[in-house]
Amino acid sequence: MRAYELVFIVHPELDENAFSEVVEQVQGWITEAGGEVEKVDLWGTKDLAYPIRKQTQGQYVLMNINMAPESGIELERHLRLEEPVMRFIIIQK
Repeated sequence: MRAYELVFIVHPELDENAFSEVVEQVQGWITEAGGEVEKVDLWGTKDLAYPIRKQTQGQYVLMNINMAPESGIELERHLRLEEPVMRFIIIQK
């Protein structure tokens, strides 16, 4: 297993319950793939450098995770299909 950082931006108009459901869903995908979530850091709503889907703000989330390299492909696929997730990046530590 390797250590990764996952940062993703969620649509700013989601209420707190829907936002926490998205974060829990991402954590579920990681654990289902045999990985583990070490830390979840909610950065809150911040201004974007450029508009994404006509939005100028987004809710940022940072996750420190451990997972197998093959699991990253499946995680990326899930994140691309998740409508509230506007952008994401996975970086190996």
